[in-house]
Amino acid sequence: MSVLAVAGSVLAMDLLLFVVAGAVLFDRPALGGARGRVGSRLREISPYLVVLAVVLLVNRVARDAGPDLSWVIGWNITDELYAIEGTLVATIQSVQSPLLTQYFSFVYLPGYVFLLTFPPVLYFCCRDPRPLKETILAFTLNYSLGLVCYVLFISYGPRNLLPEAVEPLLYSTYPDTQVLTGEVNSNSNVFPSLHTSLSVTTATLAVRHHDAYPKWTPVAIWGAVSVCLATMYLGIHWGTDVAAGIVLGVGSVWLAGQVVDWEEGR
Repeated sequence: MSVLAVAGSVLAMDLLLFVVAGAVLFDRPALGGARGRVGSRLREISPYLVVLAVVLLVNRVARDAGPDLSWVIGWNITDELYAIEGTLVATIQSVQSPLLTQYFSFVYLPGYVFLLTFPPVLYFCCRDPRPLKETILAFTLNYSLGLVCYVLFISYGPRNLLPEAVEPLLYSTYPDTQVLTGEVNSNSNVFPSLHTSLSVTTATLAVRHHDAYPKWTPVAIWGAVSVCLATMYLGIHWGTDVAAGIVLGVGSVWLAGQVVDWEEGR
């Protein structure tokens, strides 16, 4: 199956999630007000969007050159990650079942994309521009700091280091998904887990701005916890990668809040 076909399937599932979440979280007055603020909102967030666009462009270029540069630097921390936690991921996989594999595979791909793309839409409709500013900036920080780590460190996931003990459950169950994931990352870049950090960022922002959309908070927390578990259950990340991702996610939200405070003169 081609990359476009796999991406199309993921996007179709995300569209369904958007429709369901939108029906629950949005109301007509809020949508009407958001339509009236489109121009002013875009002007308010334009500096943040420019910075994010630059970071994503750099990330796209670095994705090709990064692995080679990592080997020049030569900081392979895979053995250190294994020394910290040993067979934790194999232990997590010991409870595997077809149902769990289906659930965590769904969470890892369309579920993660939903957690990444829905908050900007949700907060765009919020009367206060601050949640959207913090979301864009926190995502930017995640990508920036994650890219630095991916260039500095060579780190292979548990399925690569321990093939006899850890199964690549996502790819063995749904082989076509490797076509898509291979386009966005290298198997030597697992520290920290950006799946974790960005999902935790979404959940942290949901808690931080709970009053704006209280129904979104439990959904975001459930999604983030599920993503954290999915990365290990599927054999993609070490527990250490997940822990580092949690720190990166929470730290990015805190730092984004400080920057927005400064920008708004608080």
